[in-house]
Amino acid sequence: MKKLFTLSCLLLALSGGVQAGDADPLFINMTSDDNHRANMAITFGTKQHARGHALTIFLNDKGVLVGSKAHAKKFADRQKDLTDAMSKGATVIICPMCMKHYKVNEADLLPGIKVGSPEVTGAALFKDNGKTLTW
Repeated sequence: MKKLFTLSCLLLALSGGVQAGDADPLFINMTSDDNHRANMAITFGTKQHARGHALTIFLNDKGVLVGSKAHAKKFADRQKDLTDAMSKGATVIICPMCMKHYKVNEADLLPGIKVGSPEVTGAALFKDNGKTLTW
């Protein structure tokens, strides 16, 4: 058994490591409307997505403002980043309770953003082998 484990480790090392993919998704909980923090969350996520990780960005708490066209002037760059990420297959979900709290209307959302629900958000959050980060 030890020889098989050693051989497996050697083959893994020679192959360049484990490849990213749908088996190791990333869920980013973005709670901030601070431009730098939002940039960090979106940029980190999109770089991992480019490496093959399935990506979900959850706009939560003040992060919902970043997904609202009503705040386009303040978040133009972040909104472009979110739109680009979605065009490449990333999922962006927004918290409906936070939308209500911060008076963000569904009609004001960037195209492609999904309004969360226990089913929608839970399906992304609880994917097998998923990793979660928060900004």
